[in-house]
Amino acid sequence: MSSSGGAAAGSVSSAPPAQEEGMTWWYRWLCRLSGVLGAISCAISGLFSCITIHPVNIAAGVWMITNAFVLLLCEAPFCCPFIEFANTVAAKVDRLRSWQKAVFYCGMAVVPIIISLTLTTLLGNAIAFATGVLYGLSALGKKGDAISYARIQQQKQQADEEKLSETLEGEL
Repeated sequence: MSSSGGAAAGSVSSAPPAQEEGMTWWYRWLCRLSGVLGAISCAISGLFSCITIHPVNIAAGVWMITNAFVLLLCEAPFCCPFIEFANTVAAKVDRLRSWQKAVFYCGMAVVPIIISLTLTTLLGNAIAFATGVLYGLSALGKKGDAISYARIQQQKQQADEEKLSETLEGEL
């Protein structure tokens, strides 16, 4: 009974991460670096937002500090060595598709701005939002080359010419 559970767990953990489908190594590291920088900017701006008497700014600051923690936990689990579940959370996040990460990171960055639209929340969440945008761009895939684009345009032009000639022959 325990051997079948171990085999199932081994097959799940051996599945390749979804983000390795189309991302190069340098782009993956760029996304991770922007996530860490976004976490640092969220944490610093969150602390500054909490130093006020307005409860809405305090709520936005607490959300930004939480964003910083989640970004560090997902993108750089080595920054959280004393949290036991950090590596498992990072492994689960690595299995997500790029568009899912993009929606998650951009959504996390927009919430404090909706709560309190100040310069501190805008600048603090800009890099975290940019991390989501980078993941979103990787989900779109690579740009096509000029040869295949020209071939597609030529096929469309030929199809249009055939339709035009058929309509002209039908009128005569």
